[in-house]
Amino acid sequence: MTRHEAREAAMALLFERDCRRDEAADDVYKRSLLLRGAKSNDYIRDVYFGVWDNSEKIDGAISGAANGWRLERMSHVTLAILRLAVFELYFLDNVPVGVTINEAVELAKAYDDDAAPAFINGILSKVAADPEIKKENVPRRTAR
Repeated sequence: MTRHEAREAAMALLFERDCRRDEAADDVYKRSLLLRGAKSNDYIRDVYFGVWDNSEKIDGAISGAANGWRLERMSHVTLAILRLAVFELYFLDNVPVGVTINEAVELAKAYDDDAAPAFINGILSKVAADPEIKKENVPRRTAR
């Protein structure tokens, strides 16, 4: 599985979990993989559980960068893409900032509405300006 395919799978899991907040994260994860016949890998698992383990920080970063937009007004697809990308920006040390933003925009082009790519690019560009965000080739903490 390529990293792009893993991002697509992680985004789908995040989308599903956001739609099924009344269910345990583990249950959504297991059932979703089973029903899709998908295979998990470390990246998918780390992103999925990492987003929910760090949801306050991630959603706070998105809210802070989304001037005039509340999370409740954003589509579930947009939120899934943003959460995945913001997790990568803060917690993964092996993905350059530009790659994270580009991949998020590409996911939005494939799965979201026509306005989403520019919206997501704008938010992620603001989040990436946070001094806590890694810069390329700087050692950082890693996901699980």
